[in-house]
Amino acid sequence: MDESLSLQAVPAWFVALPDTDAAAALAAEALTHASRSLRHASGRPWLVGRWAPGTVVVGEHGDTRVAVLGEHVVTAREAERAASAATGTSLLTALDHAAGWAGSFHLVASGGGLMQVQGGVVGLRRVFHARVDVPGRGAVTVASDRADVLAELTRARLDERRVAMELLTVGVPYPWAGDALWQGVHALPGGHCLAMHADGRTSTTRRWTPPEPVLPLAEGAARLREALVEAVEVRTRGHELVSSDLGGLDSTAVCCAAALGSTKVVAYTAALHDEAGDDVYWAERTVRALDGVEHHVVPAHETAMTFDGVDTLQDVLDTPSILTVDRNRRMGIVELAASRGSGVHLTGLGGDELLAGTPARLHTLLPAHPLVALRGIRGYAAKYRWTRRAVLRQLMDRGSYRTWLGRVARDLTEPAPAVDEPLLGWSMPPRMPPWATPDAVAAVRELLRAGLPTTEPRGTGHGEHRELVAMDGISQWARHIGQMAAPWGIEVCAPYYDARVIDAALAVRPQERITPWRYKPLIVEAMRGIVPEASRTRGTKANATFEEEAGLREHRRALLALCEDSRLARLGLVDEQILRDWCRRALTAESESYLLHPTIACEVWLRSREMTPPTPRTDRPDGRDAVTVSPTVPVADPER
Repeated sequence: MDESLSLQAVPAWFVALPDTDAAAALAAEALTHASRSLRHASGRPWLVGRWAPGTVVVGEHGDTRVAVLGEHVVTAREAERAASAATGTSLLTALDHAAGWAGSFHLVASGGGLMQVQGGVVGLRRVFHARVDVPGRGAVTVASDRADVLAELTRARLDERRVAMELLTVGVPYPWAGDALWQGVHALPGGHCLAMHADGRTSTTRRWTPPEPVLPLAEGAARLREALVEAVEVRTRGHELVSSDLGGLDSTAVCCAAALGSTKVVAYTAALHDEAGDDVYWAERTVRALDGVEHHVVPAHETAMTFDGVDTLQDVLDTPSILTVDRNRRMGIVELAASRGSGVHLTGLGGDELLAGTPARLHTLLPAHPLVALRGIRGYAAKYRWTRRAVLRQLMDRGSYRTWLGRVARDLTEPAPAVDEPLLGWSMPPRMPPWATPDAVAAVRELLRAGLPTTEPRGTGHGEHRELVAMDGISQWARHIGQMAAPWGIEVCAPYYDARVIDAALAVRPQERITPWRYKPLIVEAMRGIVPEASRTRGTKANATFEEEAGLREHRRALLALCEDSRLARLGLVDEQILRDWCRRALTAESESYLLHPTIACEVWLRSREMTPPTPRTDRPDGRDAVTVSPTVPVADPER
C-alpha cells in the first residue's frame, strides 16, 4: 500500500533541521514544498515549512536564535531576551525564559551547533523526530510538528504493527497513544525537550512536571481565572472578530472570557436531536446577560449525525483520529464560523479532563485523608451505580502500571469490562475488536510486551496518570480539528490546554477540585463575575447518544462502503466479513457501536493517504543526498 502524500496537500507544517551539512538533502526537499523558511546563524536552513503570517516570531542574540511558533503574543524583543539568556553549550536557559509566556506554541532554539525543540505539556503541540543516515555524511536527526511530513521527507515505511494497535477499542494506552505510525518516526513525550547536535547525537530532557496539588479551592480559582482570561486574550488580541463554541460550562467560560474585551464575539450552539439536550436553553440564558455577543443556534435538523460522510472524507491528518466518526457534526460549526469571517475559533475542549478530573485520584487520597476519600468513594459509587465489590477490588489493587499493561496484553481478546465498571484504576483496559485478525492481535500483544520493561506511568499515581493521559488524548482531538480546519483559513484554539491554565488547575487540592457533590466547582468559582449568574452554576452536560444510534441507522450504507476493499483487510489486520456483519447490526451506543470508532478512523486515514499524489522524488545525480531512515535507532529514552 502506498501511504505517501504530497506535502502540497498539507496547509500548515514546519520542519526543524540541525545546523549541519548532513541535513542539506532534507532541507533541499523540504524547501521545494515550503512557502517560508528561516536560517541558522551559519546560513544553513533551520526552520522550513508553511505557516500563517504572525504565528512565528524570532529573536536573535549573537549566533543564538529562538523561534516561537503557534498561538502567542510574544514580541521579537521578548524572543531576543530569551536568546540572550542562553549560556555555554546549553540552550535550556533560553527556553526557561519562555516559561512565563501565555498561549500554546512550539519553541525552537539554535546556537553553537546545537538545536533544541519542545512542544506543549500535553498532546496539542506535538514534536516528532526521525534519525536518518546520509551516505558519506553520517546520521542526522530532524524534527517536525507533523508525523506525515517527517515520514514523507525521510521515506519512512508504514508500521503495520502500530496500525494494528490503533484498532484497540477504548484507545491506545500510554506511551504508544499519539505516536507516529511510520517506522523510525517517533513522538517526543509531552513536556519534554529534544536536543539535536551537529554530530548527530540526540537527547531528551523532561521540562515539565505537574504542580503539587496543595492550593485551596478559593486560591486556585483566582489563579485559574487569571490564567484562562489571559489565555483567551492571547487569541482575541489583534482580531476584529472571533468565534466561539457556546455549549457546555467549559465553552461558556471561554466565550464569556472572550466577551470581556473589545473584539466582537460570534457564538455558535448546536441543537441536539435528543430533547433532553439543554445546551441551547443555557446558551440563550448566557447571551441575554452578555453585551453584544452575536449568537447563532444551529437547528438539530441541520446538524450532522454520527457517521455522516465517513466514506467520502478527505482530511489529511498525520494520525488516525477518533473524531472521524463525528467529523461532519463537529466541523459544521467551524465551517460556519469561517464563512462568517472568523479567523480564530475558540473551544472548550480540555475542560472536562482538567476541571472534572477523575475519581482515580481517590487512590492517592485514601492513605492521607481516609475519611474524605471514603466520602468521595461513596458519592461516586452512588452517582455511577458502582457495586461495592468492584470498588473494593480496584481500591485494593496496588499493582504497578506495568502490571496493568501486562494484563492488557494478556487479555486483548477477553470480553470488555462492564459499562458500569468503576473509574478508579489506571485506565479502562482496551480490547481488540471482534473483527481483528489473529495476526493483528499477535502484533499488538508483541508491542505491548516489548515495551513493558521500560514503561512508567504518565503521572504519579492512578489519578494523575489517568488525568494526564486523558488530556493527551483529547488534546489530540483539538489538534486534529485544527488540521481539518486549516484549509478554511481558520485557527481552532483550545485555551484549556495552555501550560499556564493546566498548572493553575492541577495545583488545586484534588478533594476540592474533584467531587461527586458539585459539578466542576473550580471553574464555577473561577468564573464569578465573568460568566453570568444565570448560567454559571449549571450542573448538566448534554451528550450525543441519540446522534450515535440514529446516525448508525441513517449512514449504514457509508459504513458498509468502507468494508468494500478495506485497506485494513489488505494489510491483514481485519476480517472484512466480520466487520461487514457488525456494520449491518443494530448496535447500542454505550456498549457496541463505539467499538467501530477506532477501526473506522484507521480505515478512513489509510484511504486519505491515497487521495493526494505523492511528493515527486528528485533524483540526485551524485547520490550523496540520498537519505535512509534508521528505524532501529530511536532517540534516547526521556528522563523520568
